Amino acid sequence: MSKPLPYSDPAHLAAHQFLVEEAALLDAADYSGWLALLTEDIRYVMPVRVTTARGAPASNGMGHFDEDMYALRKRVQRLATDHAWTEDPPSRTRHFVTNVRTFRHDENSLRVESALLLFRSRGDTREADLISAGRTDVLRETPDVPRETPGGLMLARREITVDEAVLRTQNLAIFL
Repeated sequence: MSKPLPYSDPAHLAAHQFLVEEAALLDAADYSGWLALLTEDIRYVMPVRVTTARGAPASNGMGHFDEDMYALRKRVQRLATDHAWTEDPPSRTRHFVTNVRTFRHDENSLRVESALLLFRSRGDTREADLISAGRTDVLRETPDVPRETPGGLMLARREITVDEAVLRTQNLAIFL
């Protein structure tokens, strides 16, 4: 495995800022702004985690979701309708992104590992949810496209590995 870029490297700083700005969009429920950060060929996956013996794979090939841009747009469109019953009342979220490590993936992209703790509150009577996960992202540098994000980065792939084999949340109508 290659070494991570130094924390002072401009590519690492841009990747870290990208993740912080993305979290702010998600927490503000600015889903159209979030979609603008994604490449058209995005792959957004969250495999089902299984508890296994040492050395065995942590996933059984199934996923909580495996989405492309079409599926993500449809989810966002549905959230804007009266038919998003799983989000009535809407979730209040706080994405805590930490332990960011950046690696050169190829000439035009970065592989970024991060830890995520998501706090989610819905209504006044339900207990809040906490979801802890590791994420591995591929951020593609797109300097030819004017972007507000540092370095013209866009999210091309996200794999989310939750830390629990059994999720204790009522649904996954949120973005991690």
